[in-house]
Amino acid sequence: MKRFLRGAAILWVVFRFGLDGLLLDSFQKPWLRMISRILSIGRNLDAPRGQRLREALESLGPIFVKFGQVLSTRRDLLPPDMADELARLQDRVPPFDPDIAIATIERAFRRPVDEVFTTFDRIPVASASIAQVHFATLRDRQGIEREVAVKVLRPGMLPVIEKDLSLMRMMAGWVESLSADGKRLKPREVVAEFDNYLHDELDLVREAANAAQLRRNMTGLDLVLIPEIFWDFCHPEVMVMQRMKGVPISQVERLRDAGVDIPKLARDGVTIFFTQVFRDGFFHADMHPGNIQVSLEPATFGRYISLDFGIVGTLTEVDKEYLAQNFVAFFRRDYKRVAELHIESGWVPPGTRVNDLESAIRAVCEPYFDRPLKEISLGMVLMRLFQTSRRFQVEIQPQLVLLQKTLLNIEGLGRQLDPELDLWSTAKPFLEKWMLEQMGPQRLWRELRAEAPHYAKLLPELPRLVYDALRQRPADHQSAIRELLEAQKRTNRLLQGIIFAGVGFVLGLLLIQLLIRIRLF
Repeated sequence: MKRFLRGAAILWVVFRFGLDGLLLDSFQKPWLRMISRILSIGRNLDAPRGQRLREALESLGPIFVKFGQVLSTRRDLLPPDMADELARLQDRVPPFDPDIAIATIERAFRRPVDEVFTTFDRIPVASASIAQVHFATLRDRQGIEREVAVKVLRPGMLPVIEKDLSLMRMMAGWVESLSADGKRLKPREVVAEFDNYLHDELDLVREAANAAQLRRNMTGLDLVLIPEIFWDFCHPEVMVMQRMKGVPISQVERLRDAGVDIPKLARDGVTIFFTQVFRDGFFHADMHPGNIQVSLEPATFGRYISLDFGIVGTLTEVDKEYLAQNFVAFFRRDYKRVAELHIESGWVPPGTRVNDLESAIRAVCEPYFDRPLKEISLGMVLMRLFQTSRRFQVEIQPQLVLLQKTLLNIEGLGRQLDPELDLWSTAKPFLEKWMLEQMGPQRLWRELRAEAPHYAKLLPELPRLVYDALRQRPADHQSAIRELLEAQKRTNRLLQGIIFAGVGFVLGLLLIQLLIRIRLF
């Protein structure tokens, strides 16, 4: 009953803000437009359509606000007036009462807010769908006064999210049961993934841990800044982090006037994304413009500043290797390899003909190569790939939904910064280098180092194992000998691997020296 009531509430909001008219007016059929005019009788729809859409999403709650945030980055898919209004959802969601925020802080730390912070700004600096942020100062363990940002969770979020997720589960069940395509899309699993990410966002300690992990991962890259977390002041409802000073990435003209190299900034964004995805398998998955700033401080001029780490994506080694091989094959236009990878991974039925799938993928992707980003719509590419996947019964992978969403966010940011950016040529060298590291001697050396403690423990035990085997009763000899032989075989394989790797490394060096000398002389 609660789900049906929530569904009725959603329909009422759609009707109240005239969103049904936006949908019907988009069709070319005259009779549908006539229905739209009839339904608008007696309703006050004087406000601009973009404003009505934004206000409707705000009234529907955090899940719908997040949907609007994603849409706001796709200006190629939306009229400018609607995109501008939805952009306000990124950091200008109406704030809640500061007294509630202060009460939450005092309940979390069990002392007055004036004892927790040296100063606390009651007026929030940013307000989003899940939480809002206040600036403050505090003294750290060394007694140094630090400027901080205090993130406070919105009250009563869990019941609202549970209602919407319950409705989404019901709708996913309908889609899966009523359509053969629905089963292939795995809507229930996708909703389950979304459920996990939203509940993770409601735990600010988890978000603080995500920020700390990203900060460690990005150390040394010198392209992005991640705020420091003050763990003594973190709670599931309150998170305190270093205050970051930057310009929102959406203010491109201001950045250009300050001397920021905008094309380089766009390329750096692609590098950061692919580094997090393929090197670390741990990536910021909520990269809309409200969460991204650019530093103008002299020491860090032109670097990205990442904020809001409630949603992060993770990939296994298998996922990373599969995706990287797909990307590299795409960049090389090796569509046959892409088709083979889909079959090898089990994403398509094993009886699928490679040549047919190769031809279909080529027809989708070939028209978009060698074009700047302003002439490419990843949304259109994904839609055409979706149509192709339906024909070949490709199964959607729920664990990659966040990656697809983030890739669309990256495209939206890149389109705002530098429409001339060639996304393919920027990403190709990075992925090829990564693949070389995964399949070359560096990976062999990493695996040998990882297994070294195991074999270091095993080798000294071999004499004792031999002695124990000789002391055992004859009935036990066979099993002990088998164990001993297996241990000896593993040791032999390790030694052979080390010898072959060493010989291969030396031969590689000699070959490189020979090629250099031939080239020089």
